Amino acid sequence: MYPTIEFVTALLFVACYLSFGLSLATLKWLFFSSILVVLIVTDYRERILPDLVNWFGVGLGIAFAMRVPPADGIARVLLGRHLGTALPRWTPGVLDATLGAILCGGLLWAAAIFYRLVRGREGMGFGDVKMMFMVGTFLGVRGAFLTILLGTLLGTIIGVGVILVLFVSGWKSSLAQRASKMGLGGVAGLRWAIASRYQLPLGTFLGIAAFLIMFFGPWTSSRWSLYPTG
Repeated sequence: MYPTIEFVTALLFVACYLSFGLSLATLKWLFFSSILVVLIVTDYRERILPDLVNWFGVGLGIAFAMRVPPADGIARVLLGRHLGTALPRWTPGVLDATLGAILCGGLLWAAAIFYRLVRGREGMGFGDVKMMFMVGTFLGVRGAFLTILLGTLLGTIIGVGVILVLFVSGWKSSLAQRASKMGLGGVAGLRWAIASRYQLPLGTFLGIAAFLIMFFGPWTSSRWSLYPTG
């Protein structure tokens, strides 16, 4: 595992340099990449997204936003031209980062509450919410929102595929047979019920999606920019 993670991290560092050049922005995305690698692997292996990593990332994202802000421009629209020029130059960037954290982290939090109310069980941990707080400070509202959409889409597609593979392969069939002998239902139905409850870590898919948005974000921002960047 360790050589693989080190090799992937090295490739990501090279990709950051090739994408953003030798600049302060590259340093920002190097830190972001390192944080995402830790979260992706930890959530995949342990189903944990450590607070120490997430909250450190939130502080770091806001700090970088002072010099390398998210490409949203939403803050300048909210502040207006006159108020925006009266405030310190770093204010819009920090506001964009803060809005990204609050709105997108809050959106995922609301989704978790809704899932628990509908299904009667936890669908995601609060670690995913804190992870999106962190991602929002780096990518802003639009980047973090796209991360949620793409991450949940990837998780859904792969999750359904994994469930189908587990069911077809006969995963936990002995357990289903024992439960069937106890009169709890048919073997096939029990096997499907067991397989359908298999959970994949959402944080891993959110991290992969964040990488995609990070590297393809400049193209997205050039199409959706709300104000001139020149």
